[in-house]
Amino acid sequence: MFETNNIHVAYGDVQIIHGVSLRVETGEIVSLVGSNGAGKTTLMKTISGLLRPLAGEILFDKTRIDRLPAAAIVDLGISQVPEGRKLFGTMSVEHNLQMGAVREGAAKRKDHNMRKVFDLFPILAKRKEQLAWSLSGGEQQMLAIGRALMSEPKLLIMDEPSLGLSPLLVKNIFSAVARIREEGSTVLLVEQNLVQALRISDRAYILETGRIVQTGTGVELLQDSHIRKTYLGI
Repeated sequence: MFETNNIHVAYGDVQIIHGVSLRVETGEIVSLVGSNGAGKTTLMKTISGLLRPLAGEILFDKTRIDRLPAAAIVDLGISQVPEGRKLFGTMSVEHNLQMGAVREGAAKRKDHNMRKVFDLFPILAKRKEQLAWSLSGGEQQMLAIGRALMSEPKLLIMDEPSLGLSPLLVKNIFSAVARIREEGSTVLLVEQNLVQALRISDRAYILETGRIVQTGTGVELLQDSHIRKTYLGI
């Protein structure tokens, strides 16, 4: 469904991503995990068309997308929940969700899709007239996820969805991710929270200083002694 092949990315003269290759098959949850500064967000911006790779290629449904504008990538069916949520703070919950229905066809089904979002996150239905800036951190993250789902993505990319949330809210967000997959979406999850991410992932990639250093199933990596020592201090 989706793959990056040996991509290299730089900010100006500083290269951040060094030959990263990964793949996501239809119906999977695949995690890209690594510490802060590993290059995860740079990679996500490249996938979404906000940055251009120096070399390599990105394929989605066998179509090369690494030279397409961001809007065209969304139209193909890739939607991203950005790090930091990036909501429209002075707009209501309902209007933020409507802004997500940008793909052709999704706008016609926005009422149906909004009901699905409210079923996934019932608190948003209660807050639908409330301005986004006034929501709690967890509610804002739910809204960011819901906005991305409004475009009916084939591939949902989630960049640090647990960032800044309490342990209980983190658990709720990851439960929602699992349910999103159960309902037919494919998910690429980008996370620092290695344990939570690996627990729900079919496969995962470990990114360090812009390079993939290890890959395997979520279970395999959780049990790996090097991973446990380096990332969990065990």
